[in-house]
Amino acid sequence: MLMRTDPFREFDRITQQMFGTNGTPARPTLMPMDAWREGDVFRVEFDLPGVDPSSIDLDVERNVVTVRAERPPREGDSELIAAERPRGVFSRQLFLGDTLDTERIQASYEAGVLALTIPVAEQAKPRKIEISSNSDKQAIDA
Repeated sequence: MLMRTDPFREFDRITQQMFGTNGTPARPTLMPMDAWREGDVFRVEFDLPGVDPSSIDLDVERNVVTVRAERPPREGDSELIAAERPRGVFSRQLFLGDTLDTERIQASYEAGVLALTIPVAEQAKPRKIEISSNSDKQAIDA
């Protein structure tokens, strides 16, 4: 399962209130994410419009998935009228629970969306346990 704890969330909220920012390096708005479970897999989607797929870097270390991407700066001597699409390098970390199989993560990028499929680990799936009975034991005489 996905871990929902973020020790920096309160700090981010205060920073946003004080400085009026839309995000911070620890919790960026540059890479909005949806996550949900479908049966025995978790699905995660990151919005990365306008990002070259070759600039996306996906790393897994233990139970932490790090997504790093780059939207290059606009080139030329044109006068910028509005700049609402952030540019540069940005990253986001996703903390996974021990019940997910990080060895079998699959990733795809289509139409500006990075999609991850993370299977539930076999040892975390529900299973039936057979109950044995020793009805063949003889009674002990006292």
